[in-house]
Amino acid sequence: MEKKYSLKEDPLIGQKLLNKYTVIKKLGEGSFGSIYSVKSQHNFYAAKLESRNRGQNLLENEACIMYYLGGKRIPAIKSYANDINFNILIMELMGKSLEEIFESLPNKKMSVNCVAKLGIQMVQILEYIHDKHIIHRDIKPDNFVMGRGIKSKYLYLLDFGLAKKYRSSTTLAHYRMIKKKNLTGTARYASINALNGLTQSRRDDLEAVGYVLMYFLRGKLPWQGLRVKNKEDRYHKIMEIKKETSSSLLCYGFPKEFKKYVEYTRNLEYEQDPDYEMLKDLFKIILLNNKITKENFYIYDWDIDNKNLNTITTNNTSNREEKNFFSKYKYNITNTKNIYRNKINDIDVDKNFSLKAKKTKEDFYNTKILYKKIMNTEEKINNFSKNKIKKKLKDFNLDGLDDDFEYKNIMEMTDEGKNDDIKKLPNVFGYIHSKTQLEKQVNKKKEEDENKCYIF
Repeated sequence: MEKKYSLKEDPLIGQKLLNKYTVIKKLGEGSFGSIYSVKSQHNFYAAKLESRNRGQNLLENEACIMYYLGGKRIPAIKSYANDINFNILIMELMGKSLEEIFESLPNKKMSVNCVAKLGIQMVQILEYIHDKHIIHRDIKPDNFVMGRGIKSKYLYLLDFGLAKKYRSSTTLAHYRMIKKKNLTGTARYASINALNGLTQSRRDDLEAVGYVLMYFLRGKLPWQGLRVKNKEDRYHKIMEIKKETSSSLLCYGFPKEFKKYVEYTRNLEYEQDPDYEMLKDLFKIILLNNKITKENFYIYDWDIDNKNLNTITTNNTSNREEKNFFSKYKYNITNTKNIYRNKINDIDVDKNFSLKAKKTKEDFYNTKILYKKIMNTEEKINNFSKNKIKKKLKDFNLDGLDDDFEYKNIMEMTDEGKNDDIKKLPNVFGYIHSKTQLEKQVNKKKEEDENKCYIF
Protein backbone atom coordinates (compact mmCIF):
# COMPACT_ATOMS: atom_id res chain seq x y z
CA MET A 1 0.00 0.00 0.00
CA GLU A 2 1.09 3.56 -0.58
CA LYS A 3 2.72 5.04 2.49
CA LYS A 4 1.28 8.21 3.95
CA TYR A 5 3.71 10.98 4.82
CA SER A 6 2.68 13.98 6.90
CA LEU A 7 4.21 17.45 6.81
CA LYS A 8 5.83 16.76 10.17
CA GLU A 9 7.52 13.61 8.91
CA ASP A 10 9.25 15.24 5.97
CA PRO A 11 10.57 18.81 6.05
CA LEU A 12 10.88 18.91 2.25
CA ILE A 13 7.10 19.00 1.77
CA GLY A 14 6.17 22.49 0.56
CA GLN A 15 9.80 23.43 -0.20
CA LYS A 16 11.05 24.43 -3.66
CA LEU A 17 13.66 22.45 -5.57
CA LEU A 18 15.92 24.36 -7.99
CA ASN A 19 13.77 27.45 -7.28
CA LYS A 20 11.12 25.99 -9.56
CA TYR A 21 9.55 22.74 -8.37
CA THR A 22 7.32 22.73 -5.29
CA VAL A 23 7.43 19.44 -3.37
CA ILE A 24 3.89 18.06 -2.94
CA LYS A 25 4.32 14.68 -1.23
CA LYS A 26 6.67 11.76 -0.80
CA LEU A 27 5.97 8.80 -3.08
CA GLY A 28 8.51 6.32 -1.77
CA GLU A 29 12.12 5.19 -1.80
CA GLY A 30 14.24 4.17 -4.80
CA SER A 31 17.54 2.29 -4.92
CA PHE A 32 19.58 5.31 -3.85
CA GLY A 33 17.16 8.07 -2.97
CA SER A 34 13.70 9.35 -2.12
CA ILE A 35 11.02 10.08 -4.70
CA TYR A 36 8.57 12.99 -4.48
CA SER A 37 5.79 14.40 -6.59
CA VAL A 38 6.52 18.03 -7.47
CA LYS A 39 4.67 20.79 -9.28
CA SER A 40 5.88 23.49 -11.64
CA GLN A 41 3.21 25.93 -12.81
CA HIS A 42 0.36 23.61 -13.89
CA ASN A 43 2.46 20.53 -14.50
CA PHE A 44 3.27 17.65 -12.17
CA TYR A 45 6.51 15.65 -12.22
CA ALA A 46 8.39 13.13 -10.12
CA ALA A 47 11.62 14.22 -8.41
CA LYS A 48 14.22 11.70 -7.30
CA LEU A 49 16.65 13.03 -4.69
CA GLU A 50 20.05 11.60 -3.79
CA SER A 51 21.95 13.00 -0.84
CA ARG A 52 25.28 14.51 -1.88
CA ASN A 53 26.76 13.56 1.49
CA ARG A 54 26.97 9.95 0.34
CA GLY A 55 29.51 10.96 -2.31
CA GLN A 56 28.35 8.32 -4.80
CA ASN A 57 26.65 10.44 -7.48
CA LEU A 58 24.79 7.39 -8.78
CA LEU A 59 21.76 9.44 -9.80
CA GLU A 60 23.71 11.04 -12.63
CA ASN A 61 24.38 7.59 -14.05
CA GLU A 62 20.67 6.77 -13.80
CA ALA A 63 19.78 10.02 -15.59
CA CYS A 64 22.17 9.18 -18.44
CA ILE A 65 20.76 5.67 -18.82
CA MET A 66 17.15 6.91 -18.83
CA TYR A 67 17.93 9.61 -21.36
CA TYR A 68 19.73 7.10 -23.57
CA LEU A 69 16.82 4.65 -23.43
CA GLY A 70 14.64 7.39 -24.84
CA GLY A 71 11.26 7.00 -23.16
CA LYS A 72 9.87 3.78 -24.70
CA ARG A 73 7.98 2.45 -21.69
CA ILE A 74 10.61 4.23 -19.62
CA PRO A 75 9.58 7.45 -17.80
CA ALA A 76 10.88 10.42 -19.79
CA ILE A 77 13.30 12.73 -17.95
CA LYS A 78 13.03 16.50 -17.88
CA SER A 79 16.18 17.58 -16.07
CA TYR A 80 19.09 16.54 -13.91
CA ALA A 81 20.73 19.10 -11.60
CA ASN A 82 22.07 19.53 -8.09
CA ASP A 83 21.91 21.94 -5.19
CA ILE A 84 23.86 22.11 -1.93
CA ASN A 85 22.23 19.02 -0.39
CA PHE A 86 20.92 16.85 -3.22
CA ASN A 87 21.44 15.53 -6.71
CA ILE A 88 18.01 15.94 -8.31
CA LEU A 89 16.41 14.08 -11.21
CA ILE A 90 13.14 15.51 -12.53
CA MET A 91 11.13 13.06 -14.64
CA GLU A 92 7.70 12.14 -15.86
CA LEU A 93 5.20 11.39 -13.10
CA MET A 94 3.79 7.86 -13.36
CA GLY A 95 0.82 6.04 -11.82
CA LYS A 96 0.76 3.34 -9.14
CA SER A 97 3.27 0.52 -9.01
CA LEU A 98 2.13 -3.07 -9.57
CA GLU A 99 2.99 -3.79 -5.93
CA GLU A 100 0.59 -1.05 -4.76
CA ILE A 101 -2.11 -2.31 -7.13
CA PHE A 102 -1.55 -5.92 -6.06
CA GLU A 103 -1.86 -5.03 -2.38
CA SER A 104 -5.15 -3.24 -3.05
CA LEU A 105 -6.79 -6.25 -4.77
CA PRO A 106 -9.42 -7.96 -2.57
CA ASN A 107 -7.91 -11.47 -2.63
CA LYS A 108 -4.26 -10.41 -3.17
CA LYS A 109 -4.04 -12.37 -6.41
CA MET A 110 -4.25 -11.51 -10.10
CA SER A 111 -6.07 -13.45 -12.80
CA VAL A 112 -4.24 -15.57 -15.36
CA ASN A 113 -5.31 -13.24 -18.19
CA CYS A 114 -4.11 -10.12 -16.38
CA VAL A 115 -0.73 -11.68 -15.53
CA ALA A 116 -0.27 -12.84 -19.13
CA LYS A 117 -0.95 -9.28 -20.37
CA LEU A 118 1.61 -7.89 -17.94
CA GLY A 119 4.08 -10.63 -18.89
CA ILE A 120 3.99 -9.67 -22.57
CA GLN A 121 4.68 -6.02 -21.75
CA MET A 122 7.48 -6.87 -19.30
CA VAL A 123 9.26 -8.96 -21.93
CA GLN A 124 8.73 -6.17 -24.51
CA ILE A 125 10.35 -3.61 -22.20
CA LEU A 126 13.30 -5.86 -21.35
CA GLU A 127 13.84 -6.73 -25.01
CA TYR A 128 14.06 -3.00 -25.76
CA ILE A 129 16.57 -2.14 -23.02
CA HIS A 130 18.61 -5.31 -23.64
CA ASP A 131 18.90 -4.39 -27.31
CA LYS A 132 20.45 -1.15 -26.11
CA HIS A 133 23.09 -3.08 -24.11
CA ILE A 134 21.54 -2.38 -20.68
CA ILE A 135 20.33 -4.76 -17.98
CA HIS A 136 18.10 -3.54 -15.14
CA ARG A 137 19.23 -5.86 -12.28
CA ASP A 138 16.36 -5.00 -9.92
CA ILE A 139 13.21 -6.46 -11.48
CA LYS A 140 10.38 -6.42 -8.91
CA PRO A 141 6.70 -5.35 -8.70
CA ASP A 142 7.62 -1.98 -7.12
CA ASN A 143 9.61 -0.99 -10.22
CA PHE A 144 6.83 -1.70 -12.72
CA VAL A 145 4.28 1.12 -12.80
CA MET A 146 1.25 2.08 -14.83
CA GLY A 147 1.23 5.35 -16.74
CA ARG A 148 -1.01 8.33 -16.08
CA GLY A 149 -3.72 9.97 -18.16
CA ILE A 150 -3.68 8.76 -21.76
CA LYS A 151 -0.85 6.39 -20.81
CA SER A 152 -2.70 4.76 -17.90
CA LYS A 153 -3.21 1.45 -19.73
CA TYR A 154 0.50 0.95 -20.46
CA LEU A 155 3.14 -0.64 -18.24
CA TYR A 156 6.43 1.18 -17.54
CA LEU A 157 9.73 0.26 -15.92
CA LEU A 158 11.56 2.67 -13.63
CA ASP A 159 14.40 2.88 -11.05
CA PHE A 160 17.56 2.36 -13.08
CA GLY A 161 19.80 3.00 -10.08
CA LEU A 162 21.29 -0.51 -10.33
CA ALA A 163 21.23 -0.76 -14.13
CA LYS A 164 24.45 -1.18 -16.10
CA LYS A 165 25.86 -2.25 -19.46
CA TYR A 166 26.32 -5.98 -19.92
CA ARG A 167 28.22 -5.84 -23.22
CA SER A 168 30.19 -3.51 -25.49
CA SER A 169 27.90 -1.38 -27.64
CA THR A 170 30.35 -1.58 -30.56
CA THR A 171 31.56 -5.21 -30.62
CA LEU A 172 28.54 -6.65 -28.70
CA ALA A 173 31.03 -8.74 -26.70
CA HIS A 174 29.76 -9.60 -23.22
CA TYR A 175 31.74 -8.40 -20.25
CA ARG A 176 33.34 -11.39 -18.57
CA MET A 177 31.52 -13.30 -15.88
CA ILE A 178 32.80 -12.85 -12.34
CA LYS A 179 32.03 -15.27 -9.52
CA LYS A 180 31.51 -14.62 -5.83
CA LYS A 181 29.88 -11.21 -6.27
CA ASN A 182 27.55 -9.67 -3.71
CA LEU A 183 23.89 -9.73 -4.70
CA THR A 184 22.67 -6.74 -6.68
CA GLY A 185 18.88 -6.46 -6.63
CA THR A 186 16.06 -7.89 -4.52
CA ALA A 187 16.58 -11.44 -3.21
CA ARG A 188 12.89 -12.44 -3.46
CA TYR A 189 12.87 -12.01 -7.26
CA ALA A 190 16.58 -12.39 -8.07
CA SER A 191 17.68 -15.24 -10.31
CA ILE A 192 19.36 -18.33 -8.90
CA ASN A 193 22.63 -17.36 -10.61
CA ALA A 194 22.53 -13.84 -9.15
CA LEU A 195 21.96 -15.28 -5.66
CA ASN A 196 24.87 -17.63 -6.33
CA GLY A 197 27.18 -14.64 -6.85
CA LEU A 198 27.51 -14.71 -10.65
CA THR A 199 27.65 -11.60 -12.86
CA GLN A 200 24.21 -10.81 -14.21
CA SER A 201 23.19 -10.69 -17.85
CA ARG A 202 19.94 -10.65 -19.82
CA ARG A 203 18.88 -14.07 -18.51
CA ASP A 204 18.71 -12.76 -14.94
CA ASP A 205 16.25 -9.94 -15.77
CA LEU A 206 14.01 -12.43 -17.59
CA GLU A 207 14.13 -15.05 -14.86
CA ALA A 208 13.17 -12.39 -12.31
CA VAL A 209 10.09 -11.55 -14.40
CA GLY A 210 8.99 -15.19 -14.06
CA TYR A 211 9.09 -14.93 -10.26
CA VAL A 212 7.20 -11.61 -10.35
CA LEU A 213 4.45 -13.17 -12.46
CA MET A 214 4.14 -16.23 -10.22
CA TYR A 215 3.99 -13.91 -7.19
CA PHE A 216 0.97 -12.21 -8.76
CA LEU A 217 -0.68 -15.57 -9.56
CA ARG A 218 0.04 -17.39 -6.30
CA GLY A 219 -0.14 -14.44 -3.92
CA LYS A 220 3.06 -15.59 -2.24
CA LEU A 221 6.31 -17.27 -3.32
CA PRO A 222 7.61 -20.41 -1.52
CA TRP A 223 10.71 -18.58 -0.24
CA GLN A 224 8.83 -15.65 1.32
CA GLY A 225 8.60 -15.13 5.08
CA LEU A 226 11.77 -16.99 6.07
CA ARG A 227 12.84 -16.48 9.70
CA VAL A 228 16.56 -15.92 9.19
CA LYS A 229 18.30 -13.08 11.02
CA ASN A 230 21.57 -12.83 9.11
CA LYS A 231 21.23 -11.29 5.61
CA GLU A 232 23.80 -13.61 4.01
CA ASP A 233 22.12 -16.67 5.53
CA ARG A 234 18.77 -15.42 4.31
CA TYR A 235 20.06 -15.01 0.74
CA HIS A 236 21.57 -18.50 0.87
CA LYS A 237 18.31 -20.00 2.19
CA ILE A 238 16.28 -18.27 -0.54
CA MET A 239 18.69 -19.60 -3.17
CA GLU A 240 18.42 -23.15 -1.81
CA ILE A 241 14.61 -23.08 -1.81
CA LYS A 242 14.55 -21.63 -5.35
CA LYS A 243 16.82 -24.44 -6.52
CA GLU A 244 14.64 -27.06 -4.85
CA THR A 245 11.42 -25.56 -6.23
CA SER A 246 11.10 -26.95 -9.75
CA SER A 247 9.30 -24.97 -12.44
CA SER A 248 6.54 -27.63 -12.38
CA LEU A 249 6.03 -27.17 -8.64
CA LEU A 250 6.24 -23.37 -8.77
CA CYS A 251 3.68 -23.14 -11.59
CA TYR A 252 1.42 -26.01 -10.50
CA GLY A 253 -2.26 -25.32 -11.17
CA PHE A 254 -1.61 -22.66 -13.81
CA PRO A 255 -1.29 -22.87 -17.62
CA LYS A 256 1.77 -24.83 -18.76
CA GLU A 257 3.09 -21.75 -20.58
CA PHE A 258 4.17 -20.24 -17.23
CA LYS A 259 6.16 -23.39 -16.47
CA LYS A 260 7.78 -23.22 -19.91
CA TYR A 261 8.71 -19.58 -19.30
CA VAL A 262 10.39 -20.27 -15.94
CA GLU A 263 12.11 -23.39 -17.28
CA TYR A 264 13.47 -21.60 -20.36
CA THR A 265 14.81 -18.56 -18.52
CA ARG A 266 16.43 -20.69 -15.81
CA ASN A 267 18.32 -22.67 -18.46
CA LEU A 268 19.65 -19.71 -20.47
CA GLU A 269 23.43 -19.42 -20.75
CA TYR A 270 25.27 -16.28 -19.59
CA GLU A 271 25.82 -14.87 -23.12
CA GLN A 272 22.90 -16.59 -24.87
CA ASP A 273 20.51 -14.44 -26.91
CA PRO A 274 17.04 -14.94 -25.39
CA ASP A 275 14.16 -15.77 -27.72
CA TYR A 276 11.96 -12.83 -26.75
CA GLU A 277 9.35 -13.60 -29.43
CA MET A 278 8.88 -17.14 -28.13
CA LEU A 279 8.52 -15.85 -24.56
CA LYS A 280 5.88 -13.31 -25.61
CA ASP A 281 4.09 -16.00 -27.65
CA LEU A 282 3.77 -18.17 -24.52
CA PHE A 283 1.65 -15.47 -22.88
CA LYS A 284 -0.24 -14.74 -26.11
CA ILE A 285 -1.26 -18.42 -26.33
CA ILE A 286 -2.80 -18.14 -22.85
CA LEU A 287 -4.78 -15.08 -23.94
CA LEU A 288 -5.87 -16.70 -27.22
CA ASN A 289 -7.08 -19.79 -25.34
CA ASN A 290 -9.15 -17.49 -23.14
CA LYS A 291 -10.59 -15.50 -26.06
CA ILE A 292 -8.71 -12.28 -25.28
CA THR A 293 -8.37 -10.05 -28.35
CA LYS A 294 -6.39 -6.93 -29.18
CA GLU A 295 -9.52 -4.89 -28.48
CA ASN A 296 -9.72 -5.93 -24.81
CA PHE A 297 -6.00 -6.46 -24.20
CA TYR A 298 -5.56 -3.28 -22.15
CA ILE A 299 -8.30 -4.12 -19.63
CA TYR A 300 -6.87 -5.29 -16.31
CA ASP A 301 -8.24 -6.82 -13.12
CA TRP A 302 -8.37 -3.44 -11.40
CA ASP A 303 -10.46 -1.99 -14.27
CA ILE A 304 -13.37 -4.41 -13.89
CA ASP A 305 -15.56 -5.85 -11.13
CA ASN A 306 -15.48 -9.60 -11.66
CA LYS A 307 -15.64 -12.19 -8.86
CA ASN A 308 -14.36 -14.94 -11.16
CA LEU A 309 -11.20 -13.17 -12.27
CA ASN A 310 -9.03 -16.15 -11.38
CA THR A 311 -11.10 -18.58 -13.46
CA ILE A 312 -9.73 -19.52 -16.87
CA THR A 313 -12.59 -19.24 -19.33
CA THR A 314 -12.42 -21.85 -22.10
CA ASN A 315 -16.10 -22.76 -22.35
CA ASN A 316 -16.33 -22.13 -26.08
CA THR A 317 -18.24 -24.86 -27.96
CA SER A 318 -16.27 -24.69 -31.21
CA ASN A 319 -12.98 -24.67 -29.32
CA ARG A 320 -14.07 -27.72 -27.27
CA GLU A 321 -15.22 -29.62 -30.38
CA GLU A 322 -11.94 -28.85 -32.12
CA LYS A 323 -9.99 -30.19 -29.11
CA ASN A 324 -12.14 -33.35 -29.03
CA PHE A 325 -11.57 -33.91 -32.74
CA PHE A 326 -7.80 -33.77 -32.43
CA SER A 327 -7.80 -35.77 -29.19
CA LYS A 328 -9.86 -38.55 -30.82
CA TYR A 329 -7.63 -38.83 -33.87
CA LYS A 330 -4.44 -38.61 -31.86
CA TYR A 331 -5.72 -41.40 -29.60
CA ASN A 332 -6.57 -43.66 -32.57
CA ILE A 333 -3.29 -42.94 -34.29
CA THR A 334 -1.29 -43.65 -31.14
CA ASN A 335 -3.03 -47.00 -30.60
CA THR A 336 -2.70 -48.07 -34.25
CA LYS A 337 0.90 -46.90 -34.35
CA ASN A 338 1.77 -49.00 -31.28
CA ILE A 339 0.09 -52.11 -32.77
CA TYR A 340 2.03 -51.84 -36.03
CA ARG A 341 5.26 -50.95 -34.26
CA ASN A 342 4.93 -54.16 -32.23
CA LYS A 343 4.23 -56.16 -35.41
CA ILE A 344 7.32 -54.70 -37.08
CA ASN A 345 9.44 -55.56 -34.05
CA ASP A 346 8.05 -59.13 -33.90
CA ILE A 347 8.58 -59.77 -37.63
CA ASP A 348 12.04 -58.22 -37.57
CA VAL A 349 13.13 -60.72 -34.92
CA ASP A 350 12.23 -63.71 -37.19
CA LYS A 351 15.44 -64.60 -39.05
CA ASN A 352 14.28 -67.97 -40.52
CA PHE A 353 13.71 -67.73 -44.29
CA SER A 354 11.22 -70.57 -44.62
CA LEU A 355 8.11 -70.32 -46.80
CA LYS A 356 6.27 -69.09 -43.73
CA ALA A 357 8.97 -66.55 -43.10
CA LYS A 358 8.75 -65.24 -46.67
CA LYS A 359 5.03 -64.55 -46.16
CA THR A 360 5.86 -62.95 -42.80
CA LYS A 361 8.48 -60.81 -44.49
CA GLU A 362 5.90 -59.63 -47.02
CA ASP A 363 3.60 -58.72 -44.13
CA PHE A 364 6.54 -56.89 -42.60
CA TYR A 365 6.93 -54.56 -45.61
CA ASN A 366 3.17 -53.98 -45.90
CA THR A 367 2.98 -53.20 -42.20
CA LYS A 368 5.95 -50.86 -42.43
CA ILE A 369 4.34 -48.92 -45.33
CA LEU A 370 1.09 -48.56 -43.37
CA TYR A 371 3.01 -47.48 -40.25
CA LYS A 372 4.76 -44.79 -42.31
CA LYS A 373 1.41 -43.51 -43.62
CA ILE A 374 0.10 -43.27 -40.06
CA MET A 375 3.19 -41.32 -39.00
CA ASN A 376 2.68 -38.91 -41.93
CA THR A 377 -0.99 -38.43 -40.98
CA GLU A 378 -0.01 -37.65 -37.39
CA GLU A 379 2.59 -35.16 -38.59
CA LYS A 380 0.00 -33.44 -40.80
CA ILE A 381 -2.40 -33.05 -37.88
CA ASN A 382 0.38 -31.68 -35.65
CA ASN A 383 1.50 -29.24 -38.36
CA PHE A 384 -2.09 -28.16 -38.90
CA SER A 385 -2.42 -27.36 -35.17
CA LYS A 386 0.94 -25.55 -35.08
CA ASN A 387 0.17 -23.48 -38.19
CA LYS A 388 -3.23 -22.54 -36.80
CA ILE A 389 -1.57 -21.31 -33.57
CA LYS A 390 1.08 -19.42 -35.58
CA LYS A 391 -1.61 -17.66 -37.62
CA LYS A 392 -3.49 -16.67 -34.46
CA LEU A 393 -0.28 -15.35 -32.87
CA LYS A 394 0.49 -13.35 -36.01
CA ASP A 395 -2.99 -11.82 -35.90
CA PHE A 396 -2.44 -11.01 -32.21
CA ASN A 397 0.42 -8.65 -33.02
CA LEU A 398 0.36 -5.78 -30.50
CA ASP A 399 2.92 -3.61 -32.28
CA GLY A 400 1.55 -0.21 -33.20
CA LEU A 401 -1.30 -0.16 -30.67
CA ASP A 402 0.49 2.40 -28.52
CA ASP A 403 2.49 4.26 -31.16
CA ASP A 404 0.43 7.41 -30.64
CA PHE A 405 1.79 7.86 -27.12
CA GLU A 406 5.08 6.06 -26.76
CA TYR A 407 7.66 8.23 -28.49
CA LYS A 408 6.62 11.71 -27.43
CA ASN A 409 9.20 13.64 -25.47
CA ILE A 410 7.99 14.80 -22.08
CA MET A 411 8.52 18.44 -23.08
CA GLU A 412 5.94 18.01 -25.84
CA MET A 413 3.42 16.90 -23.22
CA THR A 414 3.76 19.96 -21.00
CA ASP A 415 2.68 23.56 -21.35
CA GLU A 416 6.28 24.70 -20.86
CA GLY A 417 7.58 22.83 -23.88
CA LYS A 418 4.82 23.34 -26.41
CA ASN A 419 6.11 26.59 -27.95
CA ASP A 420 9.86 26.12 -27.47
CA ASP A 421 11.77 25.91 -30.72
CA ILE A 422 14.75 24.40 -28.91
CA LYS A 423 13.51 22.06 -26.18
CA LYS A 424 15.62 21.88 -23.05
CA LEU A 425 16.61 18.34 -22.13
CA PRO A 426 18.35 16.83 -19.08
CA ASN A 427 21.49 18.59 -17.92
CA VAL A 428 23.22 15.30 -17.28
CA PHE A 429 26.67 16.88 -17.32
CA GLY A 430 25.91 19.56 -14.74
CA TYR A 431 24.22 22.28 -16.78
CA ILE A 432 21.26 22.72 -19.14
CA HIS A 433 21.81 21.75 -22.78
CA SER A 434 19.69 22.15 -25.84
CA LYS A 435 18.85 18.83 -27.53
CA THR A 436 21.61 19.25 -30.12
CA GLN A 437 24.25 20.18 -27.55
CA LEU A 438 23.33 17.23 -25.35
CA GLU A 439 23.52 14.78 -28.23
CA LYS A 440 26.99 16.11 -29.10
CA GLN A 441 28.10 15.66 -25.49
CA VAL A 442 26.80 12.09 -25.38
CA ASN A 443 28.54 11.20 -28.65
CA LYS A 444 31.77 12.80 -27.47
CA LYS A 445 31.65 10.87 -24.20
CA LYS A 446 30.94 7.68 -26.10
CA GLU A 447 34.11 8.13 -28.14
CA GLU A 448 36.18 8.91 -25.05
CA ASP A 449 35.32 5.83 -23.05
CA GLU A 450 33.27 2.94 -24.39
CA ASN A 451 33.50 0.82 -21.27
CA LYS A 452 31.92 3.07 -18.65
CA CYS A 453 28.41 1.92 -17.88
CA TYR A 454 26.83 5.31 -18.46
CA ILE A 455 28.45 5.90 -21.85
CA PHE A 456 26.53 4.82 -24.86
